[in-house]
Amino acid sequence: MKVIEITRPGGPEVLAVADRPVPKPANHEVLIKVKAAGVNRPDCAQRQGTYPPPPGASDLLGLEVAGEIVEVGSQVTRWNKGDPVCALVSGGGYAEFVVAPAGQCLPIPYDLDFTHAAALPETFFTVWTNVFESGQLKKGETILVHGGSGGIGTTAIQLAHQMGARVLTTVGKESAIKPCQDLGAEKVIQYKKEDFVAVVKEATGGKGVDVILDMVGGEYFPRNIECLAPLGRLVQIATLQGSTATFDLRKMMAKRLVITGSTLRPRSVEEKARIAKSLEDHVWPLLNKGRLKPVIFKEFKLEQAREAHELMESSAHTGKIVLNVN
Repeated sequence: MKVIEITRPGGPEVLAVADRPVPKPANHEVLIKVKAAGVNRPDCAQRQGTYPPPPGASDLLGLEVAGEIVEVGSQVTRWNKGDPVCALVSGGGYAEFVVAPAGQCLPIPYDLDFTHAAALPETFFTVWTNVFESGQLKKGETILVHGGSGGIGTTAIQLAHQMGARVLTTVGKESAIKPCQDLGAEKVIQYKKEDFVAVVKEATGGKGVDVILDMVGGEYFPRNIECLAPLGRLVQIATLQGSTATFDLRKMMAKRLVITGSTLRPRSVEEKARIAKSLEDHVWPLLNKGRLKPVIFKEFKLEQAREAHELMESSAHTGKIVLNVN
């Protein structure tokens, strides 16, 4: 099978097409003929050598795919050969075939093609477990989503809006304002031109927001504390601008804040299967009704993985970047 390998840690130019044997599924796994694979920020970090795959995972990039099952393990009961699925994987998605734990596969929602289905798992797993499980966002509450124009951001805006929350978001470019508004963001803040703390305070009558989803870190951390309402929850899912921060603990104590965060990739197969089941119960009905849909910015061929990474790192996109494999 054709795959994309990392020839050495570095920039997008280190990605190269190579040949590898087709993997074999274990007892609880399925083999998927990949039709499309999502491109995500962690892929870039792994390529640079700063985000190694967990033990036992493929060294190939790619955390989400959509395609057709061509082989099932001996203890798989739900799926059959020929089933179209999308799946969360711990690596290996930039390839013509990939193995996935059966519990991390989900049916492709009604009327979605493979390209759109491949853009679901990584972002929807991440947003659901962080915003609604850890962050406990509820109907009628207000959330601030940082990076509203990215794959995580466009998913979080839609899902929070559909669940009845009020959504504020930050973006870096003016061209992202209307798309984010169309997805359900009430207020879109251009962080390069506006102080998001001041805008949040004004938009909430000085109260602050109930939940913040942040992937920036660094100097954003104390500013996020300022933005939170009493009993607010800060959910940290990445540290694009730094992994250390200094802030006044007394503000956290006075407002009785909850500060949490997570990474998805190292979690156990059992935990990911639990999240998949929760998504199928609570979110897949919205996808099947057309009330949610992943935003696709651009598609590339598998052999164009370098160009896809260049676009990802430019932050010029609004929505998801996808590799079409077959």
